[in-house]
Amino acid sequence: MIDQNDFEWENPKKRNYGKRSLCAAALSGLLFVFCGVAIEGPPAAGQAPDDSKTNQKDRGSATADNQSESAGDRELSRKIRRAVTSDKSLSTYAHNVKIITINGRVTLKGPVRSEEEKASIFAKAAEIAGKANITDEITVQPKQQ
Repeated sequence: MIDQNDFEWENPKKRNYGKRSLCAAALSGLLFVFCGVAIEGPPAAGQAPDDSKTNQKDRGSATADNQSESAGDRELSRKIRRAVTSDKSLSTYAHNVKIITINGRVTLKGPVRSEEEKASIFAKAAEIAGKANITDEITVQPKQQ
């Protein structure tokens, strides 16, 4: 006959919490170490990231943080963004140019691959917001071989 005290889950004296806790802690530690390495990734090849030049260049000019929350400014930015992204002849860089609208004045910023892309984006924005309301801060960075 089977005695009820033979079952571990019913007999607290036969439970072995120490080993289970130790195994759980060890597995958690390993997971933490491996996931931490995977998330952090390998260290950079001897160079720390430095965006000092970019940050200095952005001082005093419009940044995405300055985008107005007024309905008119958001709508103007949306229309220009739609015109730019719907042009499939433009590069991904051109599609990702920053469009910052403050009180009806639009600032275009970011890199594109060619002068033609720069001119195309400016023309699309000027058609929507008016040429006098556009500040062009787009830079041309040709694709490196």
